[in-house]
Amino acid sequence: MNLWPLAMLPVLLLLMLSGYPAAFALGATAVLFAVLASDLLPEIGILLPWEPVFRAAEMHVLPQRLYGSVMENYTLVAVPFFVFMGVMLERSGLAEDLLRTMGELFGHLRGGLALSVVLVGVLLGASTGVVGASVVTMAVLALPVMLQGGYCPRLCAGTIAASGTLGQIIPPSLVLIILGDQMGVNVGQLFIAALVPGLLLAVLYMVWIAWIAWRYPQRAPSMTLPDARPSLRVWTVLRTLIPPLLLMLMVLGSILAGIASPTEAGAVGALGATLLALTNGRLTVDTLRQAGASTVRLSSIVFMVLVGAIAFATVFAALGGQALVTGTLSDLPGGAWTFVLLLMVTVFLLGFFFDFIEISFIVVPLVIPAALALGVDPLWLAILIALNLQASFLTPPLGFSLFYLRSAAGDRLSTLDIWRGVLPFIVLQVLLIALVMLFPELVLWLPQKLG
Repeated sequence: MNLWPLAMLPVLLLLMLSGYPAAFALGATAVLFAVLASDLLPEIGILLPWEPVFRAAEMHVLPQRLYGSVMENYTLVAVPFFVFMGVMLERSGLAEDLLRTMGELFGHLRGGLALSVVLVGVLLGASTGVVGASVVTMAVLALPVMLQGGYCPRLCAGTIAASGTLGQIIPPSLVLIILGDQMGVNVGQLFIAALVPGLLLAVLYMVWIAWIAWRYPQRAPSMTLPDARPSLRVWTVLRTLIPPLLLMLMVLGSILAGIASPTEAGAVGALGATLLALTNGRLTVDTLRQAGASTVRLSSIVFMVLVGAIAFATVFAALGGQALVTGTLSDLPGGAWTFVLLLMVTVFLLGFFFDFIEISFIVVPLVIPAALALGVDPLWLAILIALNLQASFLTPPLGFSLFYLRSAAGDRLSTLDIWRGVLPFIVLQVLLIALVMLFPELVLWLPQKLG
């Protein structure tokens, strides 16, 4: 057996776990094995104790792949658009208005504030999709009120962290854009397919919170907010909900109606978010500068990891690794179901230590050929992977939502409270993954209905 591709994986993991940036770890591994396993060193007079696996001249395909996958990739143009839209909406004060209004509506119910946080997470997910902004904003605004009202710290932590990550599955989502590009699935179809699972996950969260409030009232008591004014409640709700709903209609509605591609809808969303900030009086030169800087920073991370992943995949394939992975996964006992189950377990475990961008660019391209060979529906599989990657934001020790919540909560929550608080919500996500595996219609019904 050719051991070269098998050796690439532990070297890559070692570099990444040592704290080396993912993009450079991928590129460094590719360069190292391209030099050692090709005829490059023998050509310049350095003898090796092994035979070259491929010719260095074959690497001329790498610049072509980089140019085609990055520079000419129309789908990935949507990344900076949606990032800018999310950052601009976060600056516009939309989250503060939503939390305040939802708190006034549901605060008098048992668990009402926690339910409000989930609803705001859904609306923010469908509007911004920026996990860090959602978690930090809700932690700063809702966490002190919930703790002062007698809410269980673990319930507060789990609700805020889980609700803030809903933007990774509720479209428009950066995860779905990247998966659509890597798996060759239409991003518009992915957005449509993710609607039902995303909303179902939010419903599961709310059912869990309602059960806790009913079974243990002392953990989620009812509250009366001093600034709630029932006479203005209807107008306040309408004024708060109409802007994000209009933005959702502009972005998702244009995709569902076939008027715009996801990339074009992202541009519309970026413009709509800017106009919303202008309407709220929050559009300043400093806001534009901060939104632009955040967009460039996050988009650069995505594209740098993509460049490194393409280099890694090219060398990996030249060493025979892609054929090895495809053949091994295609010959598993149990066929497609064993493959999907093994993939879900692998992605879930990797989520404890790696970011969704790294998993999307490293693991997904390796397994897609095997999935197609086994006849697995790529649309269904993409949603399963997206749900799994969303769980990676909550799984300790390196879940990003946990870090965001830890930094925003200060001394109000302990790290143990945060870790224990997210466990029930992780279980709910695993439950939804199982439901989607058993009932693919949860994903495929709406895209088929809309054609």
